[in-house]
Amino acid sequence: MSKQLKAVIVGAGSRAMQYASHAQQHPEELKIVGVVEPIAVRRQKAADLYQIPSQHCFQSTDELVQKSRIADFVINGTMDQHHVPTSLPLLKAGYDILLEKPFATSEEELWQLVNQARQCGRKISICHVLRHTPFYAAIRQQLINGAIGELINIQAIEHVSYHHMAVAFVRGKWGKTAFSKSSMLMAKSCHDLDLIAWMNSGIRPTSVASFGSIFQFRSDKAPEGHGTRCLVDCSIEENCLYSAKKHYIDHPDRWSTYTWDTVSSTKEMTLDEKINSLKTDSPYGRCVWECDNDIADHQSVAIEFENGSTATLNLVGGAAKGSRKLHLIGTHGEIEGSFEDARFVIRHIDPSPGNEYSEKIIDTTRYEDTTGVTGGHGGGDLRIVPDFLRVLRGEKPSISSTDIEDSINGHLIGFCADRSARENKKIEISSSQ
Repeated sequence: MSKQLKAVIVGAGSRAMQYASHAQQHPEELKIVGVVEPIAVRRQKAADLYQIPSQHCFQSTDELVQKSRIADFVINGTMDQHHVPTSLPLLKAGYDILLEKPFATSEEELWQLVNQARQCGRKISICHVLRHTPFYAAIRQQLINGAIGELINIQAIEHVSYHHMAVAFVRGKWGKTAFSKSSMLMAKSCHDLDLIAWMNSGIRPTSVASFGSIFQFRSDKAPEGHGTRCLVDCSIEENCLYSAKKHYIDHPDRWSTYTWDTVSSTKEMTLDEKINSLKTDSPYGRCVWECDNDIADHQSVAIEFENGSTATLNLVGGAAKGSRKLHLIGTHGEIEGSFEDARFVIRHIDPSPGNEYSEKIIDTTRYEDTTGVTGGHGGGDLRIVPDFLRVLRGEKPSISSTDIEDSINGHLIGFCADRSARENKKIEISSSQ
């Protein structure tokens, strides 16, 4: 039987609780023995679920680290701006960390955490969960096998659906950089930047150029007849694509973890209570053109690597259908696929008479069927946890496994891309502090 490891939840929100759920499915591998959460209701929910004794329930990491180490590692699912401040004392206290992305909100924070991990000799795995999906892992394996020769160019696309854009990056807590400290590029497409760096693993990015802006979700773009709150003073709500009623009442479960999972009560809200909240104090009841959002709703990034290869990422918020696509072009062929379709095609150059290229379709749903793993991000949310447990046990991890050192390049690309967009110039990427 595998050695059971013990963990403390830090930040008992939806992300950390998702990762912690591995303890419910595989108690022989993982036991949750503590929780750090400033909000009493969330703290108690976690304590009740995992039968955590009161002496192991804390309001802050400072309280936790004042005690002798009670677990092998920490699942840190705090908000972006709290990742580094909470992780630094945990490292000093001897904890390894499974840390939500982005692991920092600036280059300065990045190097602060990386250097602390190096000094303490602790393991930090960043939750780049898309690496752990069958789709992206299979593509990476094809590159390792040399399927398309030397990589020349990477083209990544992320289209964020209109309802995801509205709930998270306009009305929600990632809509204002003063709160989360992260741009949309880092909060949402940190995954995609990591995938680009991973596909070109071992090749250092050297420069980046980027353009982006708030194109759509601003007051001067508002349609005639709009109000400030959808259910209060809007004359076009019935036909509006971004009606709060359509998004959160007609689709009550789609974004319930954002809109309806309150932190002050364990009682489920009634329909009348939900409607009243949208009319009064809920940020999700606001008109999308009259919010205080200040993050770019679309951004394009161009990257150059030290060997001359290049990559692009196009992030667009407000698409009819949310999607991710990847196209890799090598010296002997190419790989092109859609994450949502869970399949990709490998094309090889074929100069034989009557041909141009050959094609082979790889359907990664068959990998999902055999593993039996489900969950968010194509199953990546739940695959990352057992992989990190293997690392801590000294076993061989999967090709998807990532520690903080592997995550540096993807983060640096993002921070420099945002700087490029702000300063309207090409930015050289430094590989050291």
